[in-house]
Amino acid sequence: MEKDHPSHSHAMGLAKEIVKFGAVGGAGVFVNIAAFNLLRHFGHFPVVRASVIATLISIAFNYVGFRYFTYRDRKSPQHTKEISLFLAFSAIGLVIENSILYVATYGFGWDSTLQSNIFKFLGIGVATLFRFWSYRTWVFKALPALPEEQPEPASAGVREGSARDIRRP
Repeated sequence: MEKDHPSHSHAMGLAKEIVKFGAVGGAGVFVNIAAFNLLRHFGHFPVVRASVIATLISIAFNYVGFRYFTYRDRKSPQHTKEISLFLAFSAIGLVIENSILYVATYGFGWDSTLQSNIFKFLGIGVATLFRFWSYRTWVFKALPALPEEQPEPASAGVREGSARDIRRP
């Protein structure tokens, strides 16, 4: 059977990573939107404040999902650095996400429940692109590939005329 071309296996690996990232991210979006609406309607928080709190809740949820599902094969010996980078890039994503909602709400006056959810969702989408790139590039870096083992030739380590070539009766 023919071996896969390296670029094909890289593409398959990236596709699997995107699917796993999407699964965790999709669940995180649900957590984010649910928390946002609960805080807004039952907690009576202002729109952007409810959104920021909901984003923080989903960041905690997503870290667990990314660390133990999406990127579980990328264990970092520097756990504190990993968490610090995750939080830093998540904070940038939080600003991206909530800036869009802020502009829609306070810049254009679009603050009905439907409009808030649309712009919350749009902000999550834009921030997700940034988060995917930053998490895979800086936080959950791929470990360097190990070189494939090459079988040693049968004559490896044996030189012609060496003591191993001498047969004893």
